[in-house]
Amino acid sequence: MTSIQYINTPDQLAKLCEQIKKESWLALDTEFLREKTYYPKFCLLQIATPEWVACIDPIALPNLDDLFDAIYNPAIVKVFHSCRQDLEIFYQSTGKIPAPVFDTQIAAPLLGFQDNPGYAMLVSSLLSINLNKAHTRADWSKRPLTEAQIEYAADDVIYLCRIYQIMVKKLTELGRIDWLKHDFAELTNPALYAVEPEKAWFKIRGKNKLTGKQLSIIQALAQWREKTAQTEDRPKSWLLRDELLFDLAKLQPETVAELANVRGINERSVNRYGKELCQIISAAKNRPPLPLNEKDRPAKKTQQQEAILDILTSLVRIRAEENSLNPAILATRKDLEGLLFNDEDCPLLHGWRFTMAGRELLGLLKGELLLGIESEKLAIIEKESLNADA
Repeated sequence: MTSIQYINTPDQLAKLCEQIKKESWLALDTEFLREKTYYPKFCLLQIATPEWVACIDPIALPNLDDLFDAIYNPAIVKVFHSCRQDLEIFYQSTGKIPAPVFDTQIAAPLLGFQDNPGYAMLVSSLLSINLNKAHTRADWSKRPLTEAQIEYAADDVIYLCRIYQIMVKKLTELGRIDWLKHDFAELTNPALYAVEPEKAWFKIRGKNKLTGKQLSIIQALAQWREKTAQTEDRPKSWLLRDELLFDLAKLQPETVAELANVRGINERSVNRYGKELCQIISAAKNRPPLPLNEKDRPAKKTQQQEAILDILTSLVRIRAEENSLNPAILATRKDLEGLLFNDEDCPLLHGWRFTMAGRELLGLLKGELLLGIESEKLAIIEKESLNADA
């Protein structure tokens, strides 16, 4: 078994950086805590190649600039599993996103796995190994880390190396390795990791049920909550839970005394933020809300729209069968609804899904393509060819 390098001194870190510079790809993972903070607290960075594995202690080594410089080399592929939270750590630490990346969770469906498979499931399926879950809930900020904790953390990247090599081989054999380039490139967009308080209300479920003053208030309160949580580095839910945002939007308290009577708000919040919250609510009541996006509006589909979705589903089934994929991996009914209602975030408009089916689905919606029957099979027919035959 490869020995684990535990890096907690500048000299060890300098030697590791030289090792990294020689590599063409790295498997990476992070351990962090965020139960009591807004921003994740970076506790451990694991890196591995087939030849070596290292666990770097960012608590003991507050200056990781040289390490980040080595990792960010664009000639080195950064391999993760479900990398969004890991990349958030990198963005928080440097203000930049490392590229290029390879995410095994995103690649897995192209090899017949379910959408968004867990890491343990991939390890079990591809390596026939059941991961030890003893330290899943460990406090990674406490020092010293035990030998068992370090081994547990290292296993995540040791097996990730093996999974990556298997996946690349299989994807290359299937001619699908290039299908993922766009999906991986999207993961390195800094906009995914920069949270803008004025857009915080977008993520609140049920907002589409509010109108007028209520919507304006919840938009303002969500912005205040996000900004305050960032400033104080505290979880948003510790300030105001989502349910309380809705209650405040409906009850619209104008004085601290009225605010204190709202069920669910604690005395500490009233004393600390009460006057400010009342001012925010009062100001929001007197201005129009920002408009909801069309995709946020509840829409009961017509029978015509349901029939169109059925036709789109037929094409998805055809293309999925041709590529030996589960149709649900290529597109769900919800994905097709997003395409029908012009949702720019629809997965079918991006990456390999657009190449495999999205372009043709758009052609059907625009009337440029038709779904017909040829030799007792469903087939895509170009409208121009029909006109030419006529």
